[in-house]
Formats: sequence, structure tokens, C-alpha cells
Amino acid sequence: MISLAMYKVLHVLGVLFLFMGLGGLLRGGSSGEGRKVSVMLHGIGLVVILVAGFGALARLGISNPAIWPMWVWIKAVLWLLLGAAPVIIKRAPKLAGILWVLLPILGALGAYYALYKPT
Repeated sequence: MISLAMYKVLHVLGVLFLFMGLGGLLRGGSSGEGRKVSVMLHGIGLVVILVAGFGALARLGISNPAIWPMWVWIKAVLWLLLGAAPVIIKRAPKLAGILWVLLPILGALGAYYALYKPT
């Protein structure tokens, strides 16, 4: 049985992988091996975040989507937005400057909702 604390550690590890991948893509990983590694890190991070997040929800006793509080839904939307980021980076490279600021703000929002769990 995995503890809630371990799920949180895994969740943070996934976030680190995700943002390492996004940073690599924003830094110019538009082709070749650099892009491949960046996309892999991003994808692995997304999967780890998802699995650890649902594991933590189960530990908190809120695994049924019918009873999810609003903060869980908001985090799911943030996960989808961060998951779509590589497509945006690839198709609109001119937005890279804005994304350097916007993506960490999305991450900070996710951290806020995870820590404070507002209704």
C-alpha cells in the first residue's frame, strides 16, 4: 500500500519531468534528439502526475468523480492545458515568450489548488 506522502512525492516528480520537457521544447527543441527527449520527459511527467494524483485522491477518499470537489476538476483542466502545451509550442513558436511566463503560472495554480484545496 502506497502512502499519501509517497503519492505526493511521485506527483511532484511528475511535475518536475513535465516542466523539464516543456523547458526543453521552449528552449528550441524543435527537431532532432533534443525534441524527442523533451517530448518523452513531458509525456512521462503527465502519466506520473495522473497516476499519482488519482492515487492520492483514493487515499483522501474522493476517488468517485461524482463527489469530486471543484479543486480536483480545476487541476484536471490544468493537466489538460499543460498536456496540450507541446502542440502549441510546435505550431506557434512565436508564443514561446508568453509561454515562458504562462506555463509556470499554470503550474503555480495547480500547486495552490493542491495545497489549499478551496471548495
